Amino acid sequence: MKRFFTHAIAIVLTLAIFLPETAAEPLDNEPYRKAREAMVANQIMARGISDPLVLSAMTRVRRHLFVPPSQRKQAYADHPLPIGEGQTISQPYIVALMTELLEPDPNDRVLEIGTGSGYQAAVLAQIVDEVYSIEIVAPLYEKASRQLEALGYDNVHCRLGDGYKGWPEAAPFDGILITAAVDHPPPDLVRQLKDGGRLVLPKGDPRGIQTLEVVIRTGDTIRTRKIIDVRFVPMTGEALK
Repeated sequence: MKRFFTHAIAIVLTLAIFLPETAAEPLDNEPYRKAREAMVANQIMARGISDPLVLSAMTRVRRHLFVPPSQRKQAYADHPLPIGEGQTISQPYIVALMTELLEPDPNDRVLEIGTGSGYQAAVLAQIVDEVYSIEIVAPLYEKASRQLEALGYDNVHCRLGDGYKGWPEAAPFDGILITAAVDHPPPDLVRQLKDGGRLVLPKGDPRGIQTLEVVIRTGDTIRTRKIIDVRFVPMTGEALK
């Protein structure tokens, strides 16, 4: 399993370039750590998330560095937050649940459709070997890819583009996450799953309530599990055609 290593001075200097309004703020401190631990205990473990790899990742990833400075006091609260461009960072529990539903293994390669803030990719990167993440909104892609690089997540590979057709040259994947609402599983993404691979997605009316589903590919057979009702922003691009 790949681990990322960072040098504190290099991180601070990089953040000073990309996040000048908060460069003087510590990357982590006791209040943030306590808030993160409380988030994991009260929002995630209390709702039944038990995979130790997922719990460790949610404890380690500094969520406050993936939200706008104006939202940092709310970074560990039990709700989604706006990240600009009409998009949101998901509620912590939903991030943990979707990650656990993938049943991730340290040797896995995972594809994420919808990089957003980069937070979900960072959580995955703590667990699996390689993360491939596609974002269709250019400003979000630029900010998230810079932030992930600045924080040393060198096993995350970001791409600007429409994720509907996936990342064929990097396929097959052990798991795929879609972090935006679709009314059907994109066929190319299902085909890019390994035998036994899992696709986790919010499926349903992109403008209303969706159901979080797990699609499991076994040979040419596809099985689907319905989990809970959710609400995600709509997937854009070819998914709307």
